[in-house]
Amino acid sequence: MVKVEVEYCGTCNFSGQCQLLRQFLLASDPDLEISCRQGRRGSFEVAIDGQLVHSKLSSLAFPQHASVLDQVQRAQRGEAVTTVREEPIKDCVLM
Repeated sequence: MVKVEVEYCGTCNFSGQCQLLRQFLLASDPDLEISCRQGRRGSFEVAIDGQLVHSKLSSLAFPQHASVLDQVQRAQRGEAVTTVREEPIKDCVLM
């Protein structure tokens, strides 16, 4: 069974983002093991079977859910996983 682990920033209130990703993945495969845990400030880190596939700390963006699902499916087939695509930031204003 493939295991997806998400570390999110509680201070930034990213728990909702984690739940959205969790629901999206479980809709495709209800047997997935997905954990959301509060972690470092500013984080939204996604690991599949222990391999980091997305880091908001590095990219400053959230992952595209469909891209995470693609990598989960690769892991299920026994293939190597790679970095996921990032969701474009649309509503950020610099002052």
